Amino acid sequence: MKAIRRFSVRPVLPEPLRPLSELARNLRWSWHPETRELFRAVDPEAWPAAGGDPVRLLGGVSAARLESLASDGAFLRRLATAADGLREYLTGPRWYQTAAGAAAGDGLPSAVAYFSPEFGITGALPQYSGGLGILAGDHLKTASDLGVPLIGVGLLYRHGYFRQSLSRDGWQQEQYPLLDPDELPLGLLREPGGRPCRVTLTLPGGRTLHAVVREARVGRVPLLLLDSDTEENEPRERQVTDRLYGGGSEHRLLQEMLLGIGGVRAVRAYCRITGHPEPEVFHTNEGHAGFLGLERVRELGEEEHGGLDVDAALEAVRAGTVFTTHTPVPAGIDRFDRELVARHFGDDGELPGVDAARVLELGRETYPGGEPGVFNMAVMGLRLAQRANGVSRLHGGVSREMFAGLWPGFDAGEVPITSVTNGVHGPTWTAPEVLRAGAGNGGARTLPGDALWALRRTLRERLVAEVRERLYASWRQRGAAAAELGWIDGVLDPDVLTIGFARRVPSYKRLTLMLRDRERLTELLLHPERPVQIVVAGKAHPADDSGKRLVQELVRFADDPRVRHRIVFLPDYGMAMAQQLYPGCDVWLNNPLRPLEACGTSGMKAALNGCLNLSVLDGWWDEWFEPDFGWAIPTADDPATGEDRRDDLEAHALYELLEQRVTPLFYDRGPDGLPDRWIGMVRRTLADLGPKVLAGRMVEEYVRELYTPAARAHRRLGPDAARELAAWKATVRAAWPRVSVGRVEAAAGGGSGGSAELGSVLSLRVRVALDRLLPEDVEVQAVAGRVDGEDRITAGRTVPLKPAGAADAEGRWPYEGELTLERTGPFGFTVRVLPSHRLLASGAELGLMAVPAEATGEEAGVLLR
Repeated sequence: MKAIRRFSVRPVLPEPLRPLSELARNLRWSWHPETRELFRAVDPEAWPAAGGDPVRLLGGVSAARLESLASDGAFLRRLATAADGLREYLTGPRWYQTAAGAAAGDGLPSAVAYFSPEFGITGALPQYSGGLGILAGDHLKTASDLGVPLIGVGLLYRHGYFRQSLSRDGWQQEQYPLLDPDELPLGLLREPGGRPCRVTLTLPGGRTLHAVVREARVGRVPLLLLDSDTEENEPRERQVTDRLYGGGSEHRLLQEMLLGIGGVRAVRAYCRITGHPEPEVFHTNEGHAGFLGLERVRELGEEEHGGLDVDAALEAVRAGTVFTTHTPVPAGIDRFDRELVARHFGDDGELPGVDAARVLELGRETYPGGEPGVFNMAVMGLRLAQRANGVSRLHGGVSREMFAGLWPGFDAGEVPITSVTNGVHGPTWTAPEVLRAGAGNGGARTLPGDALWALRRTLRERLVAEVRERLYASWRQRGAAAAELGWIDGVLDPDVLTIGFARRVPSYKRLTLMLRDRERLTELLLHPERPVQIVVAGKAHPADDSGKRLVQELVRFADDPRVRHRIVFLPDYGMAMAQQLYPGCDVWLNNPLRPLEACGTSGMKAALNGCLNLSVLDGWWDEWFEPDFGWAIPTADDPATGEDRRDDLEAHALYELLEQRVTPLFYDRGPDGLPDRWIGMVRRTLADLGPKVLAGRMVEEYVRELYTPAARAHRRLGPDAARELAAWKATVRAAWPRVSVGRVEAAAGGGSGGSAELGSVLSLRVRVALDRLLPEDVEVQAVAGRVDGEDRITAGRTVPLKPAGAADAEGRWPYEGELTLERTGPFGFTVRVLPSHRLLASGAELGLMAVPAEATGEEAGVLLR
């Protein structure tokens, strides 16, 4: 008989055990081994069944066991130590309060609000689909470890992402188990009187969207998750937070409005209720939360917050906003129909004080090739943030190219998008065995070779056991009888070179590139002296049938009795599986289409455990590859190379590396039976690459390079300064069509004709028409450098030119300067005018530039060869 209502009955802990509740409700246990071991001791048999989740464990432990523990002196001493440790962790000064404070003084933000559509903290809180969420979770955990005053903001999805299983013929199937918030490590944010805190959004047609605010404690960091499944909502609105990345366009739009607009309101409520400092910086992790900027514009329009008009409010909002883009392809960006967006804003929807036309203008694709009928969330994110970044050095360059149309006239290298390369949270992703052996944090340098090799075998052996258990469960779910599955006991071998490949399954990640030549792969798997074995996992998006076909293709190959003991596909890839998979593999494979991998942090997690990378030079691997850390798969990314041909060439390169370099190195044993050269690479990966990939480095970079400058800009943009800057920008934009560069005069010393000697100086003089602007409103620059065959300046440097007198009768101002010729070979220069103001973050911020007319440049420009 089915229950008509479900609820959770929580145990009443005896008084001596009350600290267990505090320890369970703070997700620090997910990366703190001592706390996890304490909970394991509560009920060693029930701990695995609870999935390593203390909240579930305490919900099922018997009263008799609790009474026994309450009188167990040894356990109570462990409990007291753990509780004291958590208390000290939560309240003691950390990096942000000490070293960073001494270096940056009062420039540090009082708090940062970090918005993301997904967060991967632990498998016990399944609110993530892939790398974006895991990165967000690692960002929060690392901010907690460093003492950065972050507030995380997201949505609580009642069905999470999805659980993946396979049909008998290998087709991906999805299940959406309902999550009960009362069974999750969450609390309900309550007003001082005790009622649940709610945020409300106005929808078209007089409808209303309500959400309660649930809180997860991620160490020192609060994570606020908005939940629309509340009785105040109509059934349609209750479903807004049903699934991560589910539903149609309006459903996604409502999710993103709730995340951005409702998220700001949740932050305000949280700070009001708890006394937490108000954020000075708002960081949006991808464009999904971009509407947060519009809510802040609305706030600043209120009299109590300055009564700013929209233009001035936009300037104030931009100053304190950081936008991180994670996608290297336009298809990865959320884009909505403009009419759909228009219906949800203005007098009949949200933000009635902000003209809907202004909202639409922020998301308009105004660049060549843009579509006038769509609203682009990344474009809005960039327009609402004074600071933006990609997530690896290569991705920063790709992003500057991708969004260059928003800054017309500027070379891609000058587009104001920087990069902070992602990192991973060491305590979460480093195997306990690695830490116990002293191989982490540089300890691998002194660890004897035999100990390091024994450690690697232990991790491989643990993975083999895990794979067999998961594979057996998968086959039973696919309908196989237990009597059919005896062969699983022989799957994988702890002494065979093990390759891992696990990630989401969009087409550009090329899950099946390894199958390009199946006979050649089979020979690698079954080689009599140097075999390899491969563990594969990954989820295709539920609506992506092409991705599901890739999964099926891989599964069918792995089902072949000839090779099924050497290659396996494990369904339902998630954090718990990943924490076993990364350490147990010897080689981590990554073969995306370059440059479509923004960063790709799975290989970083593998490296923390001494796993070597075998990857295309994309994302972070392009930045930090060294032969000591693994191998680079050659690419055939010439645009003239067709897709099939490219896959053939790169698959061939992969097989060559495996056959000729990777497997011989692993199996080349010395007299002591050890692969000394392989062990050397493992040692250098742990000691030299491991520290680079840590999220501590990443978060410190965000603090120094983005958060602190944004906080300082936020403080400078008070109401009066915001009005001044908005008025100045309006004046500049109005005058700019009449700003022009006249004839450029250049005298070259030390040369004649079209050449000059190295070290000689060009004396430049130019007249610039500024219309109503004054010299203090602009910067006039010479841009010089090598030129290519089309006379385009490459790797140019800028030299400021200074006013050299008053304007002439025609309103043209004279500027002069000197340009030293520091390089030989083809050399060229030009002159340009940019807006200049003390409150701008860069000269490119307005996307305005004046350069000589083509004829003027040909007459007056000097080209030296």
